Amino acid sequence: MHLAYPAVLAVLLFCTGLYGVLARRNAILVLMSVELMLNAVNLNLVAFDVWLRDALHAGQALTLFTIAIAAAEIGIGLAIVLAVHRNRGSADIDRLRDTAETDEAETLPDDDGADGAALGTTADQATAPAGKAKKAEATA
Repeated sequence: MHLAYPAVLAVLLFCTGLYGVLARRNAILVLMSVELMLNAVNLNLVAFDVWLRDALHAGQALTLFTIAIAAAEIGIGLAIVLAVHRNRGSADIDRLRDTAETDEAETLPDDDGADGAALGTTADQATAPAGKAKKAEATA
């Protein structure tokens, strides 16, 4: 068997996965695209192992480790996606840009005109509990 056939197939799989990672907005589809890219790498590892006729079959052994790491990655990734979907109501990646819980209060400038963010002062301390209550209602 020629090495070109599995190599071309692996390149096509990897490019399809790369397109899926860059173009998709759903987190689950991005995880599936990452798995597609890892499977393309596994195909290359096995193809080169067969082509080089390695006595120790190092490519196949490395493929088994890659499959185990990919399974752990999918398990953790799906757990994170489910937790985010449960809290936010969507698995859309564009909506997850502001994942840090911050209050919506503005910072006051100091007397010398510097920004108060360095000191952590806020413009209206009363809006901080209201912002937290709003977030608690959204997550409940």
